[in-house]
This record gives sequence, structure tokens and C-alpha cells, in this order.
Amino acid sequence: MTEIFTGALAAQHGFFSRNGGVSTGPYASLNCSFSSDDPAHVRENRARVAAAMGVEPGHLLGLKQVHGDGVISVRAPWAEGAGPAADAMVTDKPGLALGIITADCAPVLFSAEGVVGAAHAGWRGALAGVLEATVMAMRALGAREIHAVIGPCIAQASYEVGADLHGAVLARQANDARFFTPARPGHWRFDLPGYCAARLRAAGVKTEALGLDTYAQEQEFFSYRRKTLRGEAATGHQISVIRL
Repeated sequence: MTEIFTGALAAQHGFFSRNGGVSTGPYASLNCSFSSDDPAHVRENRARVAAAMGVEPGHLLGLKQVHGDGVISVRAPWAEGAGPAADAMVTDKPGLALGIITADCAPVLFSAEGVVGAAHAGWRGALAGVLEATVMAMRALGAREIHAVIGPCIAQASYEVGADLHGAVLARQANDARFFTPARPGHWRFDLPGYCAARLRAAGVKTEALGLDTYAQEQEFFSYRRKTLRGEAATGHQISVIRL
């Protein structure tokens, strides 16, 4: 059975855990990324997610996520594997489910009357402005009061970063030093969900963070960093979905 976390959004949505699918090994069990794993397993996993969301499998849409700030306004479904290169989607069309794949980056789901959105916000995308770009795209479709929920992602206690990330964030806004705490020399711990929430609130979006740590909660979530630090060859990805 699929395991789903939700926030305070009016639209139907779900932050799916790693549980309730058919994949095995490092992808066990609800891996929803076609970038690895047996494609037949991924199709079955995504079909289970689509069923939980009340849509046909072909209406569960995904992107080629590139850690940028591109946003797609979705008017109709596309074929499997034909999603455009972007990191967020918005739509005002009922019956289209917007899916974001993550394994430590922040999935952010958005809801307004008649419009929904979904964004993939790693530190690079969040810094580049993918969240604000999603808000602007929703407003272009007529959205007024927008609510957002930040789903499972790596928490500050688990996220040690180096001078490249620290310098890039502070180069944009020195006051964003508040999202770092000291770690070992030359390293810091970065509050990714806190940073995303602050950017959203500054854009006028009512925002909630679920406070779920993909790195620490191994039974519930895949984590790219956990895989990397252990020297493991592969890991799966969970999916977060919203629809009108």
C-alpha cells in the first residue's frame, strides 16, 4: 500500500514515500524515476501513484529536471519520456497530475483556486528563482491567493555543504547567512526547507513545511546523499503530485 503525506492544500495532492511499490534492491519499493531501475517496475509504481491520485497513468506527468528555474504551463498530457526540460509545472486543467521526482531536493506543491503547481527545488534551482517563477506562472493563469507546501527533503542537520554553495547563496543576499550553521572548518549545514520557505513567503505565498528529513528517515524516503556517503551504486526517487 502506498504511503502518502499531505499538507494544508485545497487541491488533491500527495508526497509519496518510498513504500508501496514493486521495485527491488536499492530501488525498493516505490521508485518513480525512469532514470534507473527496471522500466516495467517504474511504470507499475507510477500507475499505483496515478490510481491513488484518481487519474489515468498517462495523465501523471513528469519533467526532465535540470536544477534550473524553468516552468512549463501544462495544457495537455505528453507521452512517457517526452516531458520538457524544466523544474516546475503549472496548470489550470482538471485531470492533469503534476509529478516532481526527488531524493533530497525539496518538492514544493502549490494550490490556488483553479490553478495548481509543482516545483523541484534543489539549492541551485531555489537560488536561481524556480519557486518565484512558479508563482509568477500561476498568477499568469489567474491565481490569486497561493498556498504552498514543502515536502520531504534533506534537513539542515543532515545537510553539510561547502564553500561553493555557501558563497553562492550569500552572493545573492548576505542576510541569507541565517540559513547556515557552522560545521567542520570550511563547511556549514544549510537549511534548504527554511530557505525555500523564506523565498516563498517573500513572494507573498502562504507556506508550510512538513519537516520530513529524507536523509534521516531511511524507512520512508530515498536519499541521494545517504547513497553517496555510503558508497552505494544506486538509489530510487520518490514522487510528489498535485492535481485540480
